[in-house]
Amino acid sequence: MSELLLSLVFCCYPSNDLYQALIQSGYHYPRYDTIDQTLEAAPEGSCVFLLADEYPFKTNTLTPEQLKKAQSKKLKLYLEYFSEVPGYSIGSVKHTQWERCVVNSDLFGPALPKMQILMAHDCHFLPVETTVEPLVVVAKVAGYDSAILGLPEVTYPILMKSADGQMILATTGLSRFKTGRYAPKNEWKALWKSILNQFETTDHFPQFDWESDVHPTWGKGETLPSDFENQTFSRAVNWIHHSQLFPDADQVESIHELLKNGQETRPTLPNGKPDGDGTLGFMEGYASTIKTDGNQLQRLPLRADCMAEVAMVLALDWEINQNAQSRDRARNLMDYIYYSGKLTGGARSNPDHSAYGMIAWGAISWVWEKANYTDDNARVLLASLAARKALETDEWDLPIMKAVLANLRTTGPSGYRSARMDVDGMDHKDWKYFQNKDRVNYSTHHESYMWACYLWGYHQTGYPVFLEKAKNGIRLMMKAYPDEWRWGDNIERARFLLCLAWLVRVDDTPEHREWLKQISDDLLKYQDACGALREKPIVHKADGAYQAQTNETYGQGETAVVQKDGDPATDQLYTTGFALLGLHEAALATGDTTYRDAGDKLAEYLCRIQIKSEKYPYLDGAWYRAFDFNKWEYWASSGDAGWGAWSVESGWGQAWISALLGLRRKDISLWDYSHHQDMSYVFDEAQKQIPQQ
Repeated sequence: MSELLLSLVFCCYPSNDLYQALIQSGYHYPRYDTIDQTLEAAPEGSCVFLLADEYPFKTNTLTPEQLKKAQSKKLKLYLEYFSEVPGYSIGSVKHTQWERCVVNSDLFGPALPKMQILMAHDCHFLPVETTVEPLVVVAKVAGYDSAILGLPEVTYPILMKSADGQMILATTGLSRFKTGRYAPKNEWKALWKSILNQFETTDHFPQFDWESDVHPTWGKGETLPSDFENQTFSRAVNWIHHSQLFPDADQVESIHELLKNGQETRPTLPNGKPDGDGTLGFMEGYASTIKTDGNQLQRLPLRADCMAEVAMVLALDWEINQNAQSRDRARNLMDYIYYSGKLTGGARSNPDHSAYGMIAWGAISWVWEKANYTDDNARVLLASLAARKALETDEWDLPIMKAVLANLRTTGPSGYRSARMDVDGMDHKDWKYFQNKDRVNYSTHHESYMWACYLWGYHQTGYPVFLEKAKNGIRLMMKAYPDEWRWGDNIERARFLLCLAWLVRVDDTPEHREWLKQISDDLLKYQDACGALREKPIVHKADGAYQAQTNETYGQGETAVVQKDGDPATDQLYTTGFALLGLHEAALATGDTTYRDAGDKLAEYLCRIQIKSEKYPYLDGAWYRAFDFNKWEYWASSGDAGWGAWSVESGWGQAWISALLGLRRKDISLWDYSHHQDMSYVFDEAQKQIPQQ
């Protein structure tokens, strides 16, 4: 298809996203560089698109003379990002933070119903006064696909018609949809088809499309290559190496200064600046915010858990593929965690302090240094066990065992530690205070991976307190399930599977197998035919609902990627990677093919949705937090204050997905892998330094 349709005329750069999409779809229209040229050349009665190529840095203006010219030729106008239009009062540029675009009209039909949510990332817009009902507004709303609570009192027009119907005004750069990576794609296609069809009545633009710069690696039903898991693992490793998250000596001081001042993000480095070698750590990942040029902000914190999990993946790559760069960077990261003093120094290196032997949440900034998160300590340890095996070294055995014991002796009689213990809160309390303080925290998210560490410790050493506290905690957690669980969602079910599978390893009873089956059955009720594990709405038992209950609370805290039951999103930060680990361990602990089959389906799904991007190599091979398995696109409710739908966390689920693909290739469980080398030889020395009585 290739035809010249003279009823549309464009004023834009040749590279404009809308213009390029039309050309690549087979449509050809005249284009001019300036407004005056366009108005002069446009045939009488035609439709003129005046687009914002320098958005967001420069607005357009329409002079009274230009408007008169258009009126004299009976032109219809689409005006984009104009700060001056005769007859309109237009304010200064505003900038969205949590606001999204919302359809406010029935004009667009069933493909784009009223209250449909669209995301124009990092939207800059011009407030305009109008008496005509806007077609699309920008507003802060709760919801997944739809603004289910309606519009708030404060909204701003984004797209509107003039009273006489001769003009359509967009107060932002709507034609930048490809560069700005607007989402969801099909909804933006529907919007643009509708806008175009307001002017062009002879064609309904059936071919109108464009190739997204960031997209899943494979389609939903696409035939996969026979080695798709190996390809996915290799690309995940390559992502680590090309992520630009290894700070080098030139960068590290500025990063430290930003963190000390409370700034946790910075713009992505231009031109792929060379990274460090891991001796100065590894940054947290990429923030969910997508800028107008399509780039994302780096998250700067140097987190112990993320670094250990990255080291685990790199170490597995060394063992599987003999990649020397992966080996060296893994070793350097492990040394940074255990021997640099950034994460184990200060009070944690003081034998007289109750935090002795623990591992800090992160380095440099005090807010990160002071915290001891139970689940983060546990994931550091589990990842370290895998890394030491893959690297065939005992260099970190003593600090690993000390950290396990440091957590154990501050665990109460019922097996719970609580989510977080800060160093300053432990300053004047003996560790026995925490050991004797009985408490419960019905959150598998925070507690269960430490129980897995204790089960590992029991199998390594035979020390009965490990088993006693793990079993106490697990039994109480099962007794509280599901009504008293803190969240009661799939995040927590997925996280619980590991310690239940490992409990079967050390104490294989019908009851323990039934616990594992009960939790996995309840989780797998949400597995789609494509392998996706759908998220469900979260109810926070202690603090109330975990998803936004009002428009005002959207973006105000940590929250789910779904708004209501049935929203077809998966969470690769908090759920799917840990589910893959749990199902893998359950299958090999029990021999039950149900776990293996579910894990195979989930692994295939995760391989399909791995990010592919030539334009943004620092994203290629990673996983975004959220994915919509109906749209087959990176889309969800993105109201989490720190880790939205488009965030990339270097550790957590991202790393465990990668590591599990490595373990699946070796056909070995993390349990057997972590016990391949005996660490009991350091137990006595560690216990001398971290006494339990």
